[in-house]
Amino acid sequence: MSQRAHRGTGDLPPAVVRRRRARRGTAAVGAVLALSGALFTLSARSADAGPDRHPQDLGELSRQQAQNVERMSAEVDALRADVERLAAEQNALSGYTLPTPSPGYLVAGGSVPVVGPGLTVVLDDAPADVQNQSVNGDVLVVHQQDLQAVMNALWAGGAEAMALMDQRVVSTSAFWCVGNVLRLHGRVYSPPYTVRALGDPDDLRAALDDSPAVRGYQRHSVEVGLGWEVHESDRLELPAYSGATELTSARVPSDVEVLPGLPARPDAFPDAGTGDAVEDTTGTGGPPTEEGT
Repeated sequence: MSQRAHRGTGDLPPAVVRRRRARRGTAAVGAVLALSGALFTLSARSADAGPDRHPQDLGELSRQQAQNVERMSAEVDALRADVERLAAEQNALSGYTLPTPSPGYLVAGGSVPVVGPGLTVVLDDAPADVQNQSVNGDVLVVHQQDLQAVMNALWAGGAEAMALMDQRVVSTSAFWCVGNVLRLHGRVYSPPYTVRALGDPDDLRAALDDSPAVRGYQRHSVEVGLGWEVHESDRLELPAYSGATELTSARVPSDVEVLPGLPARPDAFPDAGTGDAVEDTTGTGGPPTEEGT
């Protein structure tokens, strides 16, 4: 090997050393840029995998989540039906059959669809041309308290069952408004909002007229154009409640009778007779009993 091959950079002219260092720097920058380009390309391809996988905006994400909730609610309904069927079969094999709840319990619990006379109330935001005027925007949209006022008035008027939009309202139902969007049971709705209530139409109308909060909304409907419609019907059809309840336990007051006619099961409910509901230890889903039932 020649002596030239053993010379270090210190033996080379400064100009040559600078050129070599410049070439190495250029190669390093090129490698970084190439790697960055590959990463950007991979990210872009992942983003283009489809809107179902990578939503590009909050609206699309919200719609997808609502579809997921609707699909899972249907699955919950099917699984609940299987559980009820298997529980009934198990009770029949054990010789212990729960009495069928009265229609009043089924209607109040929302577990069955119902049909009957009632009212339909529609609330809507003010028209766009009114919203462009010099009017306080807060009074031009339907608020959560407006819907609550209508529904509370209908309950007070003797409503036997109620639905908000396309969903049955039960004791565990909770809804709230974010801007002009209504969220109920995991689903999202935009105005106009529809409330349907079964009951005597005259009593329901009278209850709406007697509510100060509802009268305030009606006044705004005249002044700024908020949507307000009330329709009477001889036949309203409300669906059964779809979805799971959020309650995991409950206690019944001592003066409230639970499923009258249910035979006592001291072995299953050792604390029965105290007047309070106790935990079901049978695993069959049977309700607790109280003394004398």
